[in-house]
Amino acid sequence: MHRTKDKLYKIIFEADTRGGKTFDLILIIFILASVGLVLADSMESVNKVYASELKFAELIITGLFTAEYLLRIYIVDKPSRYIFSFYGIIDLLAIIPGFLIFILAGAQSLMIIRAVRLIRVFRVLKLTRYTSAGRMLGIAMYRSREKIFMFLAVILTMVLIFGTVMYMVEGHENGFTSIPVSIYWAIVTLTTVGYGDISPATGAGQIIASLLMIMGYAIIAVPTGIVTSEMINMPRKYNTQVCSKCLYDIHDDDALYCKKCGNSLNTEDHS
Repeated sequence: MHRTKDKLYKIIFEADTRGGKTFDLILIIFILASVGLVLADSMESVNKVYASELKFAELIITGLFTAEYLLRIYIVDKPSRYIFSFYGIIDLLAIIPGFLIFILAGAQSLMIIRAVRLIRVFRVLKLTRYTSAGRMLGIAMYRSREKIFMFLAVILTMVLIFGTVMYMVEGHENGFTSIPVSIYWAIVTLTTVGYGDISPATGAGQIIASLLMIMGYAIIAVPTGIVTSEMINMPRKYNTQVCSKCLYDIHDDDALYCKKCGNSLNTEDHS
């Protein structure tokens, strides 16, 4: 029984093995199919003709993902770690709507059912688990978290200052009816979206807006640069091995033991 669980663990949790790659490829196909069903279900013309087929296909996919979720719980040493982990929560959110649509019934619940069914798009978040490139991007973003946080803090300060200044310069008569509304304008302008629902009318306001637009072009690529720099400077490669005890998944290619809990890693059949 223990050997069977070890084999299943290598296939389901590790993307570097042959079996793991095949399993992940199948899951990716079903994830994309599920997202496609969500998109098709939202199209009234398609839903009217193929409503029963869409429902049946969703039932099958929900059953497959439920089996996967239960299997993951079964093979890990501490099921609670997986259940309350990020991916465990995503996996649960991906299957709950498939059951709720059969429980919630009645005309008054139609809008609730529609909202619940849309939660199925969380399945697309499972894709990041199945590629080493996705792992590398996740590691880079995690290691860049302090820089990204500081960048967001600077942006927040900027829109707060510019929004307040524009509120003072333009005032109610030009659409800047409050500081929060002015901050909204600053965010739209800084990100170069430019909806145009609020725009400065005075010369001073237009100068401030022009300055903010130029700054927006200058800083819009900063987060990308931060993460890219971190990826380039990664000193070591990382594989997709997952510790069966603590579910830690950032290990060096030549690691034999988990760097977090010290548990032995199964390094066989990796290619």
